Amino acid sequence: MLNRASTYLYQRPKLVLALLLGPPLIYMLVVYLGSLFALLANSFFYLEEFTGLVVHQFTLRTYVQLFSETNLGIFGRTAGMALAVTIADMIIAFPLAYYIARFASPRLKTYLYIAVTLPLWSSYLVRVYAWKLILAKEGIVSWFFDLFGMRFLLDGLLSIPGIGGSSLSLSPIGMFIAFCYIWLPYMIVPIQTALERVPKSLLEASSDLGANAAQTFRNVTLPLSFPGVVAGSIFTFSLTLGDFIIPQVLGNSRFFIGQAVYSYQGMAGNIPLAAAFTMGPVIIMIVYLLIARKLGAFDAL
Repeated sequence: MLNRASTYLYQRPKLVLALLLGPPLIYMLVVYLGSLFALLANSFFYLEEFTGLVVHQFTLRTYVQLFSETNLGIFGRTAGMALAVTIADMIIAFPLAYYIARFASPRLKTYLYIAVTLPLWSSYLVRVYAWKLILAKEGIVSWFFDLFGMRFLLDGLLSIPGIGGSSLSLSPIGMFIAFCYIWLPYMIVPIQTALERVPKSLLEASSDLGANAAQTFRNVTLPLSFPGVVAGSIFTFSLTLGDFIIPQVLGNSRFFIGQAVYSYQGMAGNIPLAAAFTMGPVIIMIVYLLIARKLGAFDAL
């Protein structure tokens, strides 16, 4: 029976392909795209203020609410934090990834790779709450500033409007530090992979043509590794855009998109407005990917 079945499948490669791709495609269509479609459909309904019930009637009044000053501030605040975290992680990750890909020995490369991915082995919540303790008023960061008599620098930083707060653990700058740490491995690994794919023959050819190290890096290494930078930025930008745990634990009273969605859906029961808010990051990421594609970032992928 097994021989007949294997012969039957061998003679019908299209059937084998359908059997292999069918289950994951069905999952993607039903679970992933289905949930997105359900969110999109709910975003065109509205909540009746008097009864508190969702009215299943097509309308754009829910999307109109997104353009209020408060909600626009939430979108701007979240996108600004995502962009700042992405740029900071690029600056931090590229030198380390470059060293791992070009200069580290095979044994050291293994150790460094383990060190980069080691934080991912622990619980996400544990890492977030660890940073809350580190950045608290009684934490090691404040102790370090007190030890060297630089408390005034920390107080000056926390007094800056927009990024400061009562302490590092309750301020946008604290969220920024935690975000950069949490998502840094997602930036290092793609950049390292892209750098390892740069042919050494091109670097040698650039040197033979008289280019110095800076010119070779600017004209050869950086353009060819740019797809890895973009791939990492997609992770850091999108993950920061939709996260609500770090703003909830380390933030202040100013909401981010994830907190707004959780509040509207879980506490207020306003599912249409929560669904409309969810469409915001989707649109922002589509625009981000279109800009990256326009820059030719995906040509070498």
